Amino acid sequence: VRGKQLFAQTCALCHGTGLDGSASSGQGPLLAGVVGRRSASLSNFGYTKAFEAAHLTWDRATLDRYLSGPGALIPGTAMVIAIPNATDRSDIIAFLSTLKAVEPSKQAVETGHARTPGDWQNDAPGVRHRVQIEDLPKPYLTPSAGNGPKTADRPAGAVLSVPKGFKIEQIATDDTGPRLMRTAPNGDIFVADTRSGLIRVLRLSAACNTVVSDTVFARGLSGPFGIAFYPVGAYPKWVYVGNANSVVRFPYRNGDLFAAGAPETVVPVLASGSGGHSTRDLGFSPDGSLLYITVGSSSNVAEGQHRKTPEEIRAWEAKHGLGAAWGADENRANVLVTDPEGKAPLKVYASGIRNPVGLAVQPSTGLVWVSTNERDALGDDLVPDYVTHVKQGAFYGWPWYYMGGHEDPRHAGERPDLAGSVTNPDVPEQAHSASLELAFYPDDVSGASAFPADYRGDIFVALHGSWNRAGRTGSKIVRILLKDGVATGAYEDFVTGFVIDDHTVWGRPVGVAVAPDGSLLFSEDANGTIWRVSYVGVPGDAAAAAH
Repeated sequence: VRGKQLFAQTCALCHGTGLDGSASSGQGPLLAGVVGRRSASLSNFGYTKAFEAAHLTWDRATLDRYLSGPGALIPGTAMVIAIPNATDRSDIIAFLSTLKAVEPSKQAVETGHARTPGDWQNDAPGVRHRVQIEDLPKPYLTPSAGNGPKTADRPAGAVLSVPKGFKIEQIATDDTGPRLMRTAPNGDIFVADTRSGLIRVLRLSAACNTVVSDTVFARGLSGPFGIAFYPVGAYPKWVYVGNANSVVRFPYRNGDLFAAGAPETVVPVLASGSGGHSTRDLGFSPDGSLLYITVGSSSNVAEGQHRKTPEEIRAWEAKHGLGAAWGADENRANVLVTDPEGKAPLKVYASGIRNPVGLAVQPSTGLVWVSTNERDALGDDLVPDYVTHVKQGAFYGWPWYYMGGHEDPRHAGERPDLAGSVTNPDVPEQAHSASLELAFYPDDVSGASAFPADYRGDIFVALHGSWNRAGRTGSKIVRILLKDGVATGAYEDFVTGFVIDDHTVWGRPVGVAVAPDGSLLFSEDANGTIWRVSYVGVPGDAAAAAH
């Protein structure tokens, strides 16, 4: 019984059990009948290559080893959250042992599937998208799909597409799965290898088209993701890292390839647990006085959250912010803020943001922006993911509402007091795109590969790709269009071509960063590669002559 409760708090966001009669799962494989099963044996789930190569059998002892440190047993597994307490592991395994195997459902997309503008077959560089909130479909208009992508090797002859005048090339391979990337002031590229608990440093050639060194800056971290340099400016003294449930920092000087000392804890605990969404991104205000931290929810839509009376809600919100969730999601689904030393109590900067995976501070305005994964299981085209600037004190809807006043039917009638208090995001994206990292293209870039002027100040976003949609979407890099620093509501495809069919991909973008020469770098963690997009110009135009 206790194991079932722990599973609901720690594992249920990603894994199905089959207890509801469902033969499909979510972002992780179905665990019905897992005890005694061979690893990577479900035909309807796409495993990492490392997981497929492990050749394990999930007996109790092996499950205990895996849950105590997933990356230690299978380097390259997509699971990064460990369960350190032996009693908790034992109880969860006891619950898993009760689960009976069910026949997996491929949930295949049938011939004649109705294509929508968000489907991968409509992707191409320059194709523009605008999701209109007033035109959203009703919940449950289509079934909730379990269509996690299978990862394939790059097919022979497969190429990625970029806009005219641009060139794309692969510059690195990292089989453990490169995720977030940040450009240090000296031009080095810091990469979070979340699965392996590493922070790496890539040093590029003068032309920024070759990695000349790849070193491990720090190891032994717990699901590292966010990376930020402090103080803000050309001469940082620290590298901050967002672990799954803490923030640490390392001494740093420009050019350091290895951490000069042990990690110093800045924020020891972010929330009561780290199950569910585990990526924590970081950023500093332009004056360096504030440290922003993103913390995603532990659940899809706060399932099982107990009710509070109106009086209890008022008291809770006075301390935690408008619309802030409680229970297992206390201090989660928010952007939090403290000072760079972590001495000020953690406060909610903005609430109701289900999973703000990526965070960036806009250079021209100092505004905080996030890239957000919205909730699942309402149909193919609900709920849109989004990119938005975040207003201090604002509430963005989760779990009770989405996209303004749209009430989530799973919480119908629970919070009528919030109906008119939900802030709409700036740029809704195709639902289930899995919007991850984002980066502003600099206004002042002057390198040899600098993009044309109309790209400057815009945002590039990595869309990891869908699992809860019948027709695949995402697995591409998009450009968020801004005018005078303000979002227009539109975005357009920039890099496409990773999708093979509705069930298979050969790349899943995660991190984005701008290299010193003005080229755009991005990582993908399916095949573990890093790519570079440079501007070479269109023959005959002035920009081409300059290049």
